[in-house]
Amino acid sequence: MNERFYALPPEKQQAIINAGYRVFSQNSYKNSPMSEIAAEAGISKSLLFHYFHNKKELYLFLWDKCAETTIEFLTRYGCYGQTELFESMERGMRTKMEIIRLYPDMGNFTIKAFYEKDAGISAAIQESYHRYYNLKADKTRLNLDPSQFYTRTGYSYDVSRNVLGFGGLSLGNGAVRQCGYRENGKGFHKTDGLLEKHLSA
Repeated sequence: MNERFYALPPEKQQAIINAGYRVFSQNSYKNSPMSEIAAEAGISKSLLFHYFHNKKELYLFLWDKCAETTIEFLTRYGCYGQTELFESMERGMRTKMEIIRLYPDMGNFTIKAFYEKDAGISAAIQESYHRYYNLKADKTRLNLDPSQFYTRTGYSYDVSRNVLGFGGLSLGNGAVRQCGYRENGKGFHKTDGLLEKHLSA
């Protein structure tokens, strides 16, 4: 907990957070100077170091902030407790729009951070990712009615893939994905596995 940072007024905190998201999302970790982040936030570089001891501390703070913000807003908008798929999708999109309004560059930052090449940063990001987004935790949040994924002949992976892939459950600017759907379109194996476990529970 960074007490000095959290002692700031909320608008000051948000300015620093958004400055970090913007600069880090446009450059690699190595090529993102703290001086640029400070200038973007409207504070001096020395003051930024007063709140965060080094660049790595700020970077990992921003990454954790992504997850915490997304979970907070998904909970606030009632996304985790829904049984109806399209209601969950609608609430999810409202959540996503509100996060984008408050933190416009958060989504781009999460993608950039996830694929960061710096060894020290990458290891910390992956450890954090598995802590926040493991499938066992996601299964407890998925309350969708299984009958929505059945056709006349039985459960359909095609139906689940098409509907989930439509964007409703890929929530939170890329920070948290309730079903593990990957935005790059390369696969739905996490979603399939989660749904299969849910349907057989």
